[in-house]
Amino acid sequence: MSAQSMRRRLSLRLDWLTVTLALGGLLLCYYLAPLASLFLSAPPGAVAASLTEPTVVNAVTTSVLSATLSTLVGTVFGLPLAYWLARADTRWTDAVLAAVVLPLVLPPTVGGVVLLTVVGPNTLLGDAAAAAGLPLTRSLAGVVLAQTFVASPFVVVTAKAAFEGVDRSLEHASRVLGMDRLTTVRRVTLPLAGPGILAGVTLAFARAMGEFGATMMLAYYPRTMPVQIWVSFVSLGLDAAYPVAIVLVAVSVLALAILHTVASNPWQ
Repeated sequence: MSAQSMRRRLSLRLDWLTVTLALGGLLLCYYLAPLASLFLSAPPGAVAASLTEPTVVNAVTTSVLSATLSTLVGTVFGLPLAYWLARADTRWTDAVLAAVVLPLVLPPTVGGVVLLTVVGPNTLLGDAAAAAGLPLTRSLAGVVLAQTFVASPFVVVTAKAAFEGVDRSLEHASRVLGMDRLTTVRRVTLPLAGPGILAGVTLAFARAMGEFGATMMLAYYPRTMPVQIWVSFVSLGLDAAYPVAIVLVAVSVLALAILHTVASNPWQ
């Protein structure tokens, strides 16, 4: 191949990369421009002043508490399920994985309706919990249930991939050396899969913080940040919704920072 042909092929390849960058750049601008506009739409002083309002403080407190609880529940119950999915050799794993992923593809309001058929008023579980003094709707418990439903699959799916990335020969060596399965998981598998698991936990927390549809259907009170944004927008206009929206964006950015520092990239 002549030098001229090589230069022509390299030029064509470079041109194609330029085209892809231009096309992808438009989509990237579509992602970033609204976020930049949000932060420029409200003066920092006005945002800081709004964040001291009781309704906003209560929404932030409720969101952080409920997201923490739902992430804890999703982690405690999701990690064992993720390990089983990664290590079990049975035809049922695909069906179980499909059930885990289903909440991710359901519209959030449909997720809320589904939950209401199980824990809502006039249901066996809902009435029993209300009689025991722990209502599962219009309560913090309802918020946690809604957030767990939509956010915990991130823990399961990401932890499953992390467990599958651990060399099984290391687990076999541990068992040969006399360790039981639980000890092997605790001392070998979990440390190696830890960054991936942390990525799933971080994603679940961020998703729980941003949950709106299922929470609106199941709880509404106490108000979380997404619900408070909606209420402020409907009752007072867009300007009133800016402060809590900015807090939610900040939480999302923090979650991304954690993913790129102390956790592994779950999409690699």
